[in-house]
Amino acid sequence: MQSGTIKEFLKGCGTGILNSYSQIFFSDKKLFSIILILVSFADIYAGLAGMLSVIVANITALLMGLDRKVIKKGIYGYNSLLVGLSLGIFYSPGPVLFVTIFLASILTLFISVSLHGVIGKYTLPFLSMPFVLGAWIMTLATRNMTFLSISERGIFTINELYTLGGDPFVRLYEWWNNIAIAKPLKVYFISLGAILFQYNVLSGIILAAGLLYVSRISFTLSLMGFFAAYFFYDFVGADITEINYSYIGFNYILTSIAIGGFFIIPSIRSYLWSLLLIPIVAILSISLYSLFVTAALPVYALPFNLIVLLFLYVLKFRIKPSKKLAEVVIQQNSPEKNLYSFENDTERFRYDMVSMRLPFYGTWVVSQGYDGSITHKGSWRHALDFVIHNQEGKQFKDKGDLPEDYFCYNKPVLAPADGTIESVTDNIEDNIIGRPNIRENWGNTVIIRHNKHVYSSLSHLRQGSITVRQGERVRQGSVIGKCGNSGRSPYPHLHFQIQTMPYLGSYTLHYPLSYFMELKENGFELKNYSVPELNRSVSNIQTNELLANAFDLVPGKNFCFELIRDGKKEIHRWEVDANEYNIPFIKCLTSGAIAYFSNDGNLFMFRHYEGKKNTLLYFFFLSAFKIPLGFYRDVKISDQFPLNLVTNRFLLFLQDFTAPFLKFIGSEYSLKYEYIDNELMTTRIRLASSSVNYFNRRRTSGYEFKIEIDEKGISALTVNNERISLTATVCNE
Repeated sequence: MQSGTIKEFLKGCGTGILNSYSQIFFSDKKLFSIILILVSFADIYAGLAGMLSVIVANITALLMGLDRKVIKKGIYGYNSLLVGLSLGIFYSPGPVLFVTIFLASILTLFISVSLHGVIGKYTLPFLSMPFVLGAWIMTLATRNMTFLSISERGIFTINELYTLGGDPFVRLYEWWNNIAIAKPLKVYFISLGAILFQYNVLSGIILAAGLLYVSRISFTLSLMGFFAAYFFYDFVGADITEINYSYIGFNYILTSIAIGGFFIIPSIRSYLWSLLLIPIVAILSISLYSLFVTAALPVYALPFNLIVLLFLYVLKFRIKPSKKLAEVVIQQNSPEKNLYSFENDTERFRYDMVSMRLPFYGTWVVSQGYDGSITHKGSWRHALDFVIHNQEGKQFKDKGDLPEDYFCYNKPVLAPADGTIESVTDNIEDNIIGRPNIRENWGNTVIIRHNKHVYSSLSHLRQGSITVRQGERVRQGSVIGKCGNSGRSPYPHLHFQIQTMPYLGSYTLHYPLSYFMELKENGFELKNYSVPELNRSVSNIQTNELLANAFDLVPGKNFCFELIRDGKKEIHRWEVDANEYNIPFIKCLTSGAIAYFSNDGNLFMFRHYEGKKNTLLYFFFLSAFKIPLGFYRDVKISDQFPLNLVTNRFLLFLQDFTAPFLKFIGSEYSLKYEYIDNELMTTRIRLASSSVNYFNRRRTSGYEFKIEIDEKGISALTVNNERISLTATVCNE
């Protein structure tokens, strides 16, 4: 290997080793990994065995050419780590043990990769099943290894501690064992420590503190899961404090965290399901113990694995997934981040829906909306009719005796979203005004398939105007025909509906548009995921060329800004790129910060930010969080930031505990179009935006921003609040 390759190899291996520890608790926090490593070394030989196993597993995975991103996350290492810890705690150290650990870690890695491939097809995690299988195999195998001896360290603990640290270690151990802790809480700590095969209160307390640092939701769920099991055991007359149960108490802790907040978005329902599943895990634990005791095999984490996998698998069969019990799509290894991102993205992106827009240019009026008074009734009530009005509110010129008199007649009709033409009807003549064709109700129609469950239907088109054919792919905004007066249409108008079937006249579906502009008395208002209402004037975003060019951030584009901060000159260089999922992002080459965004040519929105909260890129993320790429004078655009990206750490720490049920902090984004030099020949635009944080609806902090745009793009960014005042300008290079 070349030096650069070796350095990259070692870095990847080191990251994978650290994350292998934190992955046990579904985390990727480095400090938590260090805490777990220290706890594992409470028994020095167990710690060494665990470290050896995780090193072997990660190096083997790298040498075999497995996916480095998966390795770095620790996904292929934590099961081998657990197997190593289990062997290290039960057997005395020696050459045979370490050879056995070496082989066991490779075997467990192979099981991990295989299960990843098998159940990964169903987007299911393999959890700690590789550890359970690997540990069982090694337990059965080592019974016939005469050169392996059972460790007596647990029997002669005092002697071991005295050898390691003398009287202070012994006194500390005795103090912790005799400390006045309520029995249920003591068992909770022992169960928590047992996850790392450390059966003592001190290890559990350290892990609980680390878990609290990593995630308030996970910490709360760990308590809830354990004590739900504790009281269930008491209710049925079993004793969770017996040695057979105390070692597997972590099953309830991990089940509660997994279902309540990690694989499921934390919510009231996820918490209730956790509470419901805990007694089932307890029953399974008791029954499996009775079964496995005959073979003298520990149950380990099998109950946790079985119940969590069964629950997640059952959710895959839901006909209509619920937002109140939603699976995590983009895993951020933090229940809080998953929750805050989900709440924000649900309102802004709606990944579960096709992005629909209005199927026309310019401003049209809703002449009949959902549950209309004329034809939009019953199973066809979710439909929209559109016409064009002039400034006087009329639909036609002269007397309106001819279709050509109507302003919407012969106007282009657009595909509302990407899709494939499912069917075309284009042989029906336009009607005489006032005499609809009831026999051929829908008139000339184009039906577009957007996915296997979503179709759009556009009807009453002009005969001979349809420009697409069945099976043809169309892009959002493509012209598919022109507005006419065919079918059951007394006067020219466009009928638009969403349906779940590909047939003409299918039942309609309530389906909001992703965004549109609505004209009101004081100007336009941006509507997100809404349905246009009766008599409202609506349009798609009418883009401004200067704005559109400024935010046309294609991969490969570079920026350079000069900033004076605290009397010092700073140069910030940005580069636009895209990840493997084709999500574009801006990366600050100076700080390493990354801001992900989306831009469909009409609306620019930031998705997510990673990095320090004092970089110029962070301020740009806040200032340009949501920008319709058209200039609308006096229009105010509003949105909400994900709380974890903008809120004070202490307040966020407190909010995390109640986040699934109650929010007492908030953060709001607003944008105004402050200045344009010429709306026809624009050379300069200024946008004013702000971010404001709230506690109990009272303002606590915030920023004010100015974004200057000229013919070359974004030329300057100004940031102001009570503490700082910064202006960044484009570098003169």
